[in-house]
Amino acid sequence: MRKFLLIRFSSIGDIVLTSPVIRCLKQQIEGAEIHVLTKSAFQTVLESNPYIDKIYTIKEKISEVLPDLKKENFEQVIDLHKNIRSKGVVMNLKKPGTSFDKLNRQKWLIVNLKTNKLPNIHIVDRYFQAVKNLGVKNDLKGLDYFIPERDEIKTSDMPQGFRNAYVGWVIGGKHNTKIYPEEKVIEAIKQSNYQFILLGGPEDAEKGDRIAQACDSKVFNACGKYNLNQSASLVKQASKILTNDTGLMHIAAAFKKEIISFWGNTIPEFGMYPYLPGEEEKSTILEVKNLSCRPCSKIGFDKCPKGHFNCMKQIDKEQLLDQL
Repeated sequence: MRKFLLIRFSSIGDIVLTSPVIRCLKQQIEGAEIHVLTKSAFQTVLESNPYIDKIYTIKEKISEVLPDLKKENFEQVIDLHKNIRSKGVVMNLKKPGTSFDKLNRQKWLIVNLKTNKLPNIHIVDRYFQAVKNLGVKNDLKGLDYFIPERDEIKTSDMPQGFRNAYVGWVIGGKHNTKIYPEEKVIEAIKQSNYQFILLGGPEDAEKGDRIAQACDSKVFNACGKYNLNQSASLVKQASKILTNDTGLMHIAAAFKKEIISFWGNTIPEFGMYPYLPGEEEKSTILEVKNLSCRPCSKIGFDKCPKGHFNCMKQIDKEQLLDQL
């Protein structure tokens, strides 16, 4: 038995992006036993993955799990988070550790000096750098996301009018500067001929209610009404997905959906765009290029540092409607 520990603490999308490495490790190394360390808040993302043998979780500190990890004789620690905590795990276990290039220097250059030295490589392929020494290669089968049967949403459980076909629109996101504006969502829905299910967490419910009220019967607000796996089930059954750069975007990619994604203060060149190897035509990127202030961050802000938010507000509405 060859045991491997893979570390990715957060967040939803980043963890989903590790799924090809987990699958290939399990399938390409005979007798491989895959253990994963993550934050307890994100255990749901991994718990139904058949390629994982054991999950360890922490709330904040690695000391919560170190005694249990030390009992395992790991052959290698695969660090796909690469921060102080994950490096602490490698150091404490005293086992060989491998990681990947986070491109922090290149990201700093483009954010601060607008000098683009970023390689044309998706983060999934950068993750595979951490298992290159094991002879593990990308099988190019894309991302995985597994929904437990209890969380599959049946068509008959959906509101009347949304049981035959709908477009899923992910209206939330961790940072406001990565979120397509509410008034623009309303405008696009009113001018389209589709039924929409709005997707997001409890924090997006109030905004979803306002959009639904403005768009009458064309919209069902699912924000906050379902857990993550149930929301993933709605993504899986959607005709297509409109989304900000957020976790459900990567879940949509795992289900090989047609995806229209909105990019504000961040850029696809960071390597986090929808990963659809061999089916790249299913992904449409909507962004405002050649803005002197973009990208303004590799993560995001609560509000536009310049005050105008042109990176989202100037996205071509006609292009959006045409793609819909």
